[in-house]
Amino acid sequence: MSLKDYILDRRILTLIIIVLLLGAADAVYGIHYGIEFAGGTQIPLVLQQPANASAMSSLISALQQRVSTFGLKQVIVEGIGSSEIEVTVPTVSNTNIKQTISIIESQGSFEGIVNGVEAINGSGILKDSIAQIPATTTNNSYQWAVQFFVTQSGATYFSRQAFGQANQPLYMFLDRPVKTAILINSSTLGNTTAGVGAAEALTDMQKALSYGNATIPVISISNTNGSITNAKSFFLNNKKRYSEVLASANINASVISWLVANNYTVKLESQKNMTPTYLSTSINESQLETWPLVGLLSAPALSPAITNGNVSSEYEISGEAPLTLSAAQKLAYANNESKTIASILSGGALPIQVIPGTPTLVPPTLGSHFLYISLITGLIAVLFVSIFIMLRYRKLFLVVPILFTTLVELFIIVSFIGLIGTIDLAAVAGMIAVVGTGVDAQIIITDEVLAAHGEHTSAHTLLGNAFYIVYADAALLVIAMLPLFFSTSLVNVIGFSESTIIGALLGIFITRPAYGAIISKRYK
Repeated sequence: MSLKDYILDRRILTLIIIVLLLGAADAVYGIHYGIEFAGGTQIPLVLQQPANASAMSSLISALQQRVSTFGLKQVIVEGIGSSEIEVTVPTVSNTNIKQTISIIESQGSFEGIVNGVEAINGSGILKDSIAQIPATTTNNSYQWAVQFFVTQSGATYFSRQAFGQANQPLYMFLDRPVKTAILINSSTLGNTTAGVGAAEALTDMQKALSYGNATIPVISISNTNGSITNAKSFFLNNKKRYSEVLASANINASVISWLVANNYTVKLESQKNMTPTYLSTSINESQLETWPLVGLLSAPALSPAITNGNVSSEYEISGEAPLTLSAAQKLAYANNESKTIASILSGGALPIQVIPGTPTLVPPTLGSHFLYISLITGLIAVLFVSIFIMLRYRKLFLVVPILFTTLVELFIIVSFIGLIGTIDLAAVAGMIAVVGTGVDAQIIITDEVLAAHGEHTSAHTLLGNAFYIVYADAALLVIAMLPLFFSTSLVNVIGFSESTIIGALLGIFITRPAYGAIISKRYK
């Protein structure tokens, strides 16, 4: 049988195409190695208050889960004393580092408020149910969404608070400010893209921020003496209720100086940050949809179906990319927004607020020399496998396809994981385990084919029996690894389960069929 007959086989051709595509992707995007091999970036965190052992453990677990969910598979989070934490992530771009810091410093407190009353919060969210929905497009609009389920008690509480609130907005906040007031320039109120008037805009803001004793007041101010006097009077009378002021950057400087002199913490915000986006609900009405300044993620209207007492456990946070961006930027914005929110929600609310410091580069603990040693070790392992196969079958032909498919399978796993995540020590351990199970599967296939060849038994029947065993072993391996893959606490071993599961699936769908085709053609 000629080489062409082998290559034109659908199973072997599929394997070759996948190898070529992954090789091209490796050349363009490169393989991402873990901290041990390529170094990383260390982000120091200072706690706002000292933590006891229980609080520190919860904080480390939440941060580790957040950053791992964001896509940086290998994350090292270590507590230093009772007031500091160090987060080390693999070497990534500056943009990813900034996004990681943003995720870390977020308090992660989720609240859903309807008509000034809390209807849902982060404590009721089932962390393992949080799912990032791929961005969707409608005409020129790019929408993002994050879905999650809540506990039975959380769903029951929501149904009570939402009862009779049909078509009312559910304001979903992430890290809603506390003890904070907003001082906004009156000129900003009448400068909305939705064409909402100044008075209506102020009413919408106050409605969205209404929440019992924790209501965030919005004070409109102009440059007139009367307006300035009224604003100062408000802050003088509410010193004990509010300690921070989010203020428009174009407010009179003397007012800002007066606030600071009266022990208020003032954060100046641009007009873009001070202006929320609006959702038109009818010809004469409007409401806030998003407002990053106060952590407002979305404000969907409650449908009558969920405000009549029915209990629902599934919820969704959604939004839209800014229309001013290009198509590619909208897609990137939508994907990043859903990924960021899913990461923060999965980690839960931090028990103590953290303050990130300046990131620093850390050298690899093992480095490229370890990769060289690993390669040599792998070649030695291949040599021993070759010797074993020769002693078992005493056929030189069988050595080549077994070793070929083993090396190709290893290449596919390395490329796949190196492209979508990072190759760390846990992933390398998983690859070694997969190589062992791969050779074992090929020996099973070989034995059955040789039995059919020697005894003139139906090759199709014996090969089917062999693949039944291979598929069963792979299925058991995947099932055994799934708890580790979806673990919210053992994120350090996700790389092991990831490489094991990927290797098992690639084996049963790609490399094992290709090997079966090679050996079947050889022995007809």
